[in-house]
Amino acid sequence: MSSSQEHIEMKEMLKRGEEVCPVRYVLSIIGQRWKIPILWHLADEKRPLRFSELRRDIPGISDVMLSKALRELEEDGLIVRKMYPIVPPRTEYTLSKRGEALTPVLLAIHAWGEEQIQYELRLL
Repeated sequence: MSSSQEHIEMKEMLKRGEEVCPVRYVLSIIGQRWKIPILWHLADEKRPLRFSELRRDIPGISDVMLSKALRELEEDGLIVRKMYPIVPPRTEYTLSKRGEALTPVLLAIHAWGEEQIQYELRLL
């Protein structure tokens, strides 16, 4: 089951008044492979980013996957998309207030990741 399908299922469970594991709920929102890197870059840059900037900053992500992840993050209220009515079209993405609340978590993940990289390097 994809994280977006699981998120839909979790929201249905909440509507029915069923108990939902908070960790599973969070992972259903941000657990897709590309969402945390997108959120990290938006938090780290502290400024609006365009689609092309995100694509450049996240190696390996396809245009299709970036579009899908951005759309889902916007639907979940974690990012804000601002479109400018100019030619060529210009769209910028920023963290919403809800997304900004994830910044301490993202910083902790980043720090833990750096520690794990150093740990692996010592083993080589």
